[in-house]
Amino acid sequence: MKRLVGVSNRTAAGGPKAGGLAVALWDALVDRKGLWFGWSGEVADVARRGVEIFDEEGVSFAVADLTHQEYDGYYLGYANRALWPVLHYRVDLANFDEDQYTCYRGVNRRFAKLLYQRLNPDDMVWIHDYHFFPMAQDLRDLGWRGRTGFFLHVPFPPPEIFKSIPDHKALCQGLCANDVLGFQTISDCENFKKYAISELKAVPIDDDVIDVNGRPITVRAYPIGIDAEEFERLANADEAKKAAARIEPFLNDGRALILGVDRMDYSKGIPNRFQAVGRMLDDDKHLSRNDESALQGKVAYTQIAPPSRTKVDEYAELRKQLDSLAGQINGDYGDLDWIPIRYLARSYPREQLAGLYRLARVVLVTPLHDGMNLVAKEFIAAQDPEDPGVLVLSQFAGAAAQLASGSILVNPHDIASTADAIREGLTMGLSERKRLYEIARKVVYGEDIAWWRESYLHDLDPDLASRNSA
Repeated sequence: MKRLVGVSNRTAAGGPKAGGLAVALWDALVDRKGLWFGWSGEVADVARRGVEIFDEEGVSFAVADLTHQEYDGYYLGYANRALWPVLHYRVDLANFDEDQYTCYRGVNRRFAKLLYQRLNPDDMVWIHDYHFFPMAQDLRDLGWRGRTGFFLHVPFPPPEIFKSIPDHKALCQGLCANDVLGFQTISDCENFKKYAISELKAVPIDDDVIDVNGRPITVRAYPIGIDAEEFERLANADEAKKAAARIEPFLNDGRALILGVDRMDYSKGIPNRFQAVGRMLDDDKHLSRNDESALQGKVAYTQIAPPSRTKVDEYAELRKQLDSLAGQINGDYGDLDWIPIRYLARSYPREQLAGLYRLARVVLVTPLHDGMNLVAKEFIAAQDPEDPGVLVLSQFAGAAAQLASGSILVNPHDIASTADAIREGLTMGLSERKRLYEIARKVVYGEDIAWWRESYLHDLDPDLASRNSA
């Protein structure tokens, strides 16, 4: 088999192979004795001229440092202050700085040169995410002619939103230097193709192929999955049971656990979620706690939200907003023996999260716009088939395209309806919970991480496709 070369902003070197990207790439690189290239995670006054090379379990790593100027301009600046908000439909939060774009392009060119020096002619290159939109074109400019693919782990917005980026055309021309472009959902694919047809004069060849300046490009949805069997094992392991035991004292008197697990990011819709829980409790304010239909004192909502990108102003403001909302709701609805929201601004190992998912009666995955949201699939894999919980899922999550029929679908901007959906999940009978779970389980186990990886590589590697057809 051809060697696979993975490219991503951060690699999984030296740590556990957990999370969507790490798990997705790792097995493929192990199988093909591949190379993983990316940022080392180190920031220096002056970046070293080459890359650090080392091996783990037969996979080679090549990592490069960033300078302080590059970290501020490429990563914190252009990637996270311009591209991230626009890709998540938040043009109002975007900051378009010409110097930061210049830095972003400079890092892509420098990294492309470092990578090109280590490529073999028959390698396949698989580039991941918005940090490296121009990477394929930079490699082509250096003389690279090998098969190259790109996968976007976040949404691709409609053309009228993407065009708010001053350098939108250059970014997408860079993408079109790939042979295969992968997106999370069909909607993302359609948004990109509409853009390419209107702005780059792309010509549709068939449903999954467009021609841009004589280059045929496969554009297809490859919804990323999880290692469902492994996550099910984690949910039944001792570490998961210990985590569940730690939270059980807060579930005394038969309280039902509502759970949210998200990185602290404005795309996740956590403030809307807090407001929906407050609205649900407000709807019961005329009822006594002894009333069977009242939820006051009978639910416990735990939101795990580790801070991220703390140096970006919008994230600091989000933290203040969540602190304020949680305090207000707990002050308005809490009692001597009950606090409705337990808000934990820290991360927990996935082994412990698996135990919390299994214990939860309702899990809230309600982003305003986001990529796949693998929490939704992890929750399903962790469930007890004989007594499953309920997934409340945003229609704007990437997972909604696959899991709509196995969840309660909501518009997270509609606070009242989201409150009603949470109540529905809490009061749903066992037979209906099992029905939704079985629908979702078939997707999560049938279209898992191995299915995703093989689907993408089938299109990227013509030799693999021809062997499979034979």
